[in-house]
This record gives sequence, structure tokens and C-alpha cells, in this order.
Amino acid sequence: MSQQNLPSSIILSLAIILSGYFIGQTYVAGKKLDRTVSVKGLAEREVQADIATWPLELTVSGNDLAQLQRTLERQTKILQDFFSELEFTDDELRIGAPTIQDNRALLYGGQNANNQDRYIAKVDFNLRTTKLDKMSQAMFKIPTIIGQGLVIGSKNTWQPVQYLYTKLNDIKPEMIEEATKNAREAAEKFARDSGSNVGKIKSANQGIFSISDIDPNSGVMKKVRIVSTIQFYIED
Repeated sequence: MSQQNLPSSIILSLAIILSGYFIGQTYVAGKKLDRTVSVKGLAEREVQADIATWPLELTVSGNDLAQLQRTLERQTKILQDFFSELEFTDDELRIGAPTIQDNRALLYGGQNANNQDRYIAKVDFNLRTTKLDKMSQAMFKIPTIIGQGLVIGSKNTWQPVQYLYTKLNDIKPEMIEEATKNAREAAEKFARDSGSNVGKIKSANQGIFSISDIDPNSGVMKKVRIVSTIQFYIED
């Protein structure tokens, strides 16, 4: 090899060496970035429902349509006055249109064909309110008007009153923060056991908020739950 070509050969060799070094460093850095741990973070809250819904059905039967209408109007008024005395407004108590069934007009008779009363009229009432204390009073006092001859039943036999929690957005940020903190604590425990440290978050899946009854018999108290899945970088 001539001395004239020597510098070019040296430069080429150095370029190859440096290229291999940088490629190696890039690979090492990439492998470090691949070191992650995926953990789940839990957050729970016990909250009280803020809305109660009570669907009711008033039933009246008879053989004379005119008398049936008068009875239905009178009993509807009794039920309206009952809730009005407990300070429920017209916006809270919604009354549906009455429906009337003629038992003799049924094609194949049906289970009511031999009923003593020919006509059965029904009216739906739906009470939706934020006054949970008043709702409790109404449930306690409803037998007083049943004693006046009103046939009233809840449309939900298993749970007459449904309680809802609608303020999830008020507690959502705090619960996400708590779930993230809980996940980091789990990741740090994993990292300590492996002689490493927890770095930044690589990815996060917020998860789905769930709201369930703490007490299935009442439903007033709710449990709000979120499980987040978070992936952290692991560092030496």
C-alpha cells in the first residue's frame, strides 16, 4: 500500500469504528428504553347517591267508564297532594297518561277475562328528586294513602327506589391521581426488588369507572372504583 493511500485507509477505518460505536450506543440506549414494568393502580371512594327515582303505578278498576274516570281523577289528586305536602314540585313528580284495558275485549280472554271488573285503568307516576330525606319520608308515609283505598305499586318490585350518583366528574381527577400514585408505589416495590429505579411513565390506560351499591338492600351508598394500567420505564 502506498503512503499516498494511507491517510484515506486510516480515515475509512476510523469511520467504520466510529460508526460501529454509535450504532452500539444507540442499541444500548434503545435496550434501556425497552426496560419497563406494567402495573395496575386502584382507587376507590364511598359516596352517597344524589338522585332518587321512584316509579309508581296507580291502578283503578270498575264496570262503569264514567265512574272509573271519576275515581281515577280523585285518586290521582290524592296522590298528587300527598307528594305536594312533602314539598315535591311538579317538575319532580311526572304523571303519565292513563291507560284503560277492557277485559271483555281481549281476543282470547286472557288472565283477566273472568275478573269481576270489566275495566282496569292505570296511571304511571315517576318521582325523581335530589331530596333523599323527603324521599325516605314519602316511603314511610305511603301506607297512609293506601289505607284510603288506593292500589299503588312500585314498577320495580326488587328495588322500588333507584338511587343514582351523578357527580363522578367532581371526584374523577382525584381518583385518577390516586390510582396513578398507587401504581407508582407498586412499580417502585418491583424496582427495589430488582435493584432498579422507576422512571417516567411510558404509557397509561385510565380504565373504566364503575359505580356499584355498597348495600344491595338500599342502594343509597355507592362505591366508585377505577383500575388504571400504567407502564413505567425502569432505570439503573
